[in-house]
Amino acid sequence: MVYIALKFLHVIGATVLLGTGAGIAFFMLMAHRDGRPAVVAAVARTVVIGDFLFTATAVVAQPVTGVLLAYLVGYSLLDGWIVLSILLYIFTGAFWLPVIWMQMRMRDLAAAAAAKQGAALPPRYYRLFWTWFAFGFPAFSAVLGIYWLMIERPRIALF
Repeated sequence: MVYIALKFLHVIGATVLLGTGAGIAFFMLMAHRDGRPAVVAAVARTVVIGDFLFTATAVVAQPVTGVLLAYLVGYSLLDGWIVLSILLYIFTGAFWLPVIWMQMRMRDLAAAAAAKQGAALPPRYYRLFWTWFAFGFPAFSAVLGIYWLMIERPRIALF
């Protein structure tokens, strides 16, 4: 019963991470393509809230449920596929943390432009957006790699 509950929470957490990340990327891209500062500001405001509510919660839950599952099943945290999953998780976090800051900054820049009637998004917004956009590719790829490792659990000799 405990195993099933932990596994359920672990799978839901992984789904939230992947789904929220994909959703946030989609909505930010669509707002950016719209180009109106008020639209970008409103969407970025919602995206920041969503990242804190959903992504941050799952980011904390994943390692907790993962370690507990490994313990219950009898896996060593030094198994190659687990070590690689943890390294990819840290790699993803190294991209996600700056992205949170970028989203908050883009939100603020767009809100400031929206407050000035007829003002366009400033050049700083565009630099942040394209950096934010680029950060998504390695982070998303790493999450897909973690999914594969969790499903396949390949024998990987690291030590």
